[in-house]
Amino acid sequence: MQAARHVVCALSGGVDSAVAALLLRRRGYQVTGVFMKNWDSLDEHGVCTADRDCEDAYRVCQILDIPFHQVSYVKEYWNDVFSDFLNEYEKGRTPNPDIICNKHIKFNCFFHYAVDNLGADAVATGHYARTSLEDEEVFQQKHIKRPEGLFRNRFEVRHAVKLLQAADSFKDQTFFLSQVPQDTLRRTLFPLGGLTKDFVKKIAAENRLHHVLQKKESMGICFVGKRNFENFILQVSVLLWERMGPRFCLEPCRNEGLVFQYLQPRPGRFISIEDKKVLGTHKGWFLYTLGQRANIGGLREPWYVVEKDGVQGDVFVAPRTDHPALYRDLLRTNRVHWIADEPPAALVRDKMMECQFRFRHQMALVPCVLTLNQDGTVWVTAVKAVRALTPGQFAVFYHGDECLGSGKILRLGPSAYTLQKGKSTSTGAPRASSNGPGSDPAH
Repeated sequence: MQAARHVVCALSGGVDSAVAALLLRRRGYQVTGVFMKNWDSLDEHGVCTADRDCEDAYRVCQILDIPFHQVSYVKEYWNDVFSDFLNEYEKGRTPNPDIICNKHIKFNCFFHYAVDNLGADAVATGHYARTSLEDEEVFQQKHIKRPEGLFRNRFEVRHAVKLLQAADSFKDQTFFLSQVPQDTLRRTLFPLGGLTKDFVKKIAAENRLHHVLQKKESMGICFVGKRNFENFILQVSVLLWERMGPRFCLEPCRNEGLVFQYLQPRPGRFISIEDKKVLGTHKGWFLYTLGQRANIGGLREPWYVVEKDGVQGDVFVAPRTDHPALYRDLLRTNRVHWIADEPPAALVRDKMMECQFRFRHQMALVPCVLTLNQDGTVWVTAVKAVRALTPGQFAVFYHGDECLGSGKILRLGPSAYTLQKGKSTSTGAPRASSNGPGSDPAH
């Protein structure tokens, strides 16, 4: 008799991962639960939220009668996710740490821990997503290390596993999985991919998982929590520099340690995009995301961020939420991560391809045309102008139900307002600064 397949399931202390583990048990697999501690923080009552979540995950394992393990990736999270988060803000971009966390922590550190340390045949998470493999096909996958260098063996016969949207389109989380490596995806199960959130809650209620069912769904960035985001970025935080071998590592910690500022305040001006009038001041241009409302003291009517000048530190604003300065139809990404490891055949062949993209979770998909560059980056031309395209966010590409991959937005084309101005002014007008209004804000 064949031994039961061993599946290691990531448990967050929430209802989705708990039900995922339950469903795996029902399928007859040998299931192990693992809680990952990625951040060390206190809530407003002085309680470590990670410890509380860990206790909830442990209770899930007790109820399901499965082994429980806890692993700490605090240092890895700091080095690969939070440091990137700060670096992006310093460059004036708006990062998405959830996508980076999945890439480096859940589908790298956790995956290798499950396979190498716990002997997993496959891993599972509570994400709402699907792949093109049936369960049994997942277990037949063998880990083959990718060849070093730019190109793999062209004679290697290997059909890429597809990442597919979940049955519950509102809960679909392929957006956050768009940077997951192919080798990891091949050995991952998503038990909730065919279910709705309501049905998942029903399963939890019927199986004594009330303690996770009653928890509020986690939203936003884990290391910010309920704190004001601007205050968080500018605050002075107490950090412990913990010696690790020959070098020092930064670790967020509750203990006394060295005082370290996340980002220094850099005061600048709010300037009207229309008449260049100074409307007020701010604490740092990097605090603002294109499209967000700018809280300018003394002004009743709402103004919205449309441009940022990193050289002068100015934030340009417009008076309406639908102002043409907020709309663009062109962007360029960094080197795209394709789920299949390589660009779609049609894009390689024709250098152009029609598909759809989004740069925010749950926003409507936008039809577009991709143009492939020799360095692996792409130009994305939207069929119609999109509001508040944001450098630092990921453009995630779709073809039907399939998530093709994603690239970080690095450059934007001119806004509809800039194009309108260009048509109505003479060519002899003075040019804007390199990062000023109407320019291509490459950082």
